[in-house]
Order: sequence, then C-alpha cells, then structure tokens
Amino acid sequence: MIVAMLIAGLFAAPASPLDAARDRQDRPALEKMTNDACGAASAATSDFEKQTRCAQAASYLAEVDQEQRDKKAAQQAARRGIEAAGRAVALKPSSGEAYRLLGMLYGQSVIDLMSGLSAGPKAKDAIDKAVTLAPKSSGVYVARGVGNYYVPAQLGGGAETAIADFRKAIELDAKNAEAYLWLGLALRRENKDAEARQAFTKALQLDPARVWAKQQLEKTK
Repeated sequence: MIVAMLIAGLFAAPASPLDAARDRQDRPALEKMTNDACGAASAATSDFEKQTRCAQAASYLAEVDQEQRDKKAAQQAARRGIEAAGRAVALKPSSGEAYRLLGMLYGQSVIDLMSGLSAGPKAKDAIDKAVTLAPKSSGVYVARGVGNYYVPAQLGGGAETAIADFRKAIELDAKNAEAYLWLGLALRRENKDAEARQAFTKALQLDPARVWAKQQLEKTK
C-alpha cells in the first residue's frame, strides 16, 4: 500500500503552493498566503478572481485550524473569507464556485450553538445555490456532504446523507481526493471501518501529501 502511494505521488500533478500548504498543515504558510490574498482582494474589490483567491485561502486556513482543533482560529479565518466570498457572489451571481466557497466558509464559522443558528442556514442556502448553478461540479457535492456530515440526522443531515453526496462527487470526478477523505470519515461514523480504510487509502493514493488523511487512516481500526 505504501509503495502504491509513493508511485501515485510520482505521477500526480504538482499541487499549487496553497494546496501544498494545506496538505502538510503548514499554518504559518497558509496564514501568510491568506494575508496576501485577502489584502489584494481588499484593494481590488471589483476583481472576481482576487475575491475567490482570498476566500479559498481563508477556507484552507480555517480547515487546518479545525484539523488542529483550534475552533476559535477557524472561525476567525472563515469570517475573513466570508467577506471576500460575498463580494465574489455579488460580482458573478452565476458562479457555482463562488457560492460553494461562501457556503463552506459559513459552515467553517460555526463553532457553537449560537454561531450555528446564525451561520448554519446561510451555509445551507449558499451550498444549495451552488448545486443548482453547478450540478456537475464534484467539489460542490463535497461541500454539501461536509455540511450534511455536521448537521444532525434529525435536521436533514447525518452521515448517511453525507455518504450519498461524497459518492456523487466521486462519480463526477474519480480523482477527487477530498471526496474519498470525507467519504472515509462518514463511513467511519457509520461504524464501517473496513470501507473507511479503503476510502482513506484511495484519498492518499490520489494525494499522498495530505497529512490529515494519513492521520485518519492511522486512527481507523
């Protein structure tokens, strides 16, 4: 299995500096990239690409903060990105990607009941809009699945619902490492550890540098 991951890494497309920093959980590098990207976005509020770059960087920073169990820092990073993502949506309301980023960031800003009551519905509305605008985007279904993973089943979410989203994401893009990583998390929550290990292994074959995927594989029986 290790050999297969190394071989996959040799032939994988090189990650962008932002993706590489997220993969290795390099928070200082992500913080600098976020500061640079969001500074540029603030200086050019009518530039769609600069807004989405800021939003993506902030979302990755919040993601790593969550992985490292720093909820407050994750919320702060997400709130910074929400402003840029909101501008991106206003600049290009037909962009499913802009709505995906906005929805992810709203979700990442939720750290307790109060923030959930405020940001939760906004996250769902943005992701639903993203699905409508970009129904063939694998990333959009990963985003919806992540939201469903954290929403209780009694409120329409849950692991089973999330699994369907992640499988749809994989159907649309069989090389989406994030879809396999989150599928593994949802399967493990359903006590399907063998299937979860298979999903984590596939995620690492596609993205061998992803530290969080390695951690999840190691902690799965």
